[in-house]
Amino acid sequence: MSFPLLTATAALPAIGAVATAAVPAARRNAAKTLALLFSLATLVLAIVVLVRFDPDGDRYQLTESHAWIAEFGVRYELGVDGIAVALIALTALLIPFIVLAGWHDADPLETGSKRWRPTQGFFALILAVEAMVIISFEATDVFLFYIFFEAMLIPMYFLIGGFGDRAHEHGEETASTQRSYAAVKFLLYNLAGGLIMLAAVIGLYVVAGNFSLTEIAEARASGSLDMATNTERWLFLGFFFAFAVKAPLWPLHTWLPNAMGEATTPVAVLITAVVDKVGTFAMLRFCLQLFPEASKWATPVILVLAVISIIYGALLAVGQRDIKRLVAYASISHFGFIVLGIFAMTSQGQSGATLYMVNHGISTAALMLVAGFLISRRGSRLIADYGGVQKVAPVLAGTFLIGGLATLSLPGLAPFVSEFLVLVGTFSRYPAIGIVATFGIVLAALYTLVLYQRTMTGPVRPEVAAMPDLRARELMVVAPLIVLLIFLGVYPKPVTDIVDPAVKQTLSDVHKKDPRPEVEAAK
Repeated sequence: MSFPLLTATAALPAIGAVATAAVPAARRNAAKTLALLFSLATLVLAIVVLVRFDPDGDRYQLTESHAWIAEFGVRYELGVDGIAVALIALTALLIPFIVLAGWHDADPLETGSKRWRPTQGFFALILAVEAMVIISFEATDVFLFYIFFEAMLIPMYFLIGGFGDRAHEHGEETASTQRSYAAVKFLLYNLAGGLIMLAAVIGLYVVAGNFSLTEIAEARASGSLDMATNTERWLFLGFFFAFAVKAPLWPLHTWLPNAMGEATTPVAVLITAVVDKVGTFAMLRFCLQLFPEASKWATPVILVLAVISIIYGALLAVGQRDIKRLVAYASISHFGFIVLGIFAMTSQGQSGATLYMVNHGISTAALMLVAGFLISRRGSRLIADYGGVQKVAPVLAGTFLIGGLATLSLPGLAPFVSEFLVLVGTFSRYPAIGIVATFGIVLAALYTLVLYQRTMTGPVRPEVAAMPDLRARELMVVAPLIVLLIFLGVYPKPVTDIVDPAVKQTLSDVHKKDPRPEVEAAK
């Protein structure tokens, strides 16, 4: 039996979570170090997966399959395609930076205070989320995927509700109430989506007789499994609803600004750069592959929802007073672009959407983490409380600017390539939708540049006059992300080479081809 590499990649952070939680309470630094080491070891395994994956090989590679609940056709089945490999690498890459950035976020609030926060628990929960996200990307059994798709809500609930942002203008008691509200809202929205998906999962089993993604897809392609039109559409809607909540897509998005605003900055990055990607990934893997005809049937409505997300999220970002909520609404706009690329049903659109998932994770992590370092120095999330920071902390201001420029998809930075591909792929099939979506770029430039202008330029406010610049640990977090943004902006080929074959196979699943350019032949 070959080494179960995919199982090991998901199991290692789970083991790290248990080991970190077991560290004695008095040894907080040991718990932090242990969590960092396990996250780095997981990154090494993710790199091994990346190296061993052959983009031109079989669709699902490094597969594992074992009987689990044989009476109900449930198997422990894992396998990765190019899209999953890229997102596993993104997840494993970001977690060490999240751990480093949150190094002091779970320390006791006050010396001798009864409001003690379990440092070990904070880092153990982060590793637990990493394990569940990775196995969600690997699962090719629908029931196995569903279990971890839902299970990751539990550690995220405690991370949001139990370890909130200390920078709150209304005091600790009000902050605790708002954290609880954000955590409960996050849980209820996602549980509602999950319950509807569970009904669809059961319906799929009734129709197909098993939960294996590969077997069901092959049976559908060969014609041996013929779903009734209405059945396929209802099942598709059950799956898509859950994924749209997780993504999040308008109008199911309202939990995200609350969750990101009240969580610590590293947890906010974990939400939008890692966890939410499971929703858009699952649209590609499950919705399109299992329900191709229903996916095409629902495309016009989904494209409209995606465009509303793009414009609505950007407009609300323009009007925000809170830095973290601004980034949250910007993320809603960006997820609209991702969904738009997926359902444009073109190779450029879906390649751009997958690349956008990776690039959005890096750019949002860079911007949000630098914003978190800024907020921790001033003790406020309000934009109006800043001004002139670039004169006293130029490195912090410079990295903040690069993260912001990546958010608005400046050419030369990674998100530009993905956004360009999404728009090209959309224009070629739905030109009107593409034109409206382009206004999201203009609004992104507005909210990003206004944010930078109000916080970093102008006269130095007395409250920031003594603000220190980025420290060594903080530079270790931000510098690699900035380098990646520039590298992938100039040379995205390493990622596109991995994801393009998987995208072509996904288009084949829905029996779609790229539209031919309408160019009159030269005479």
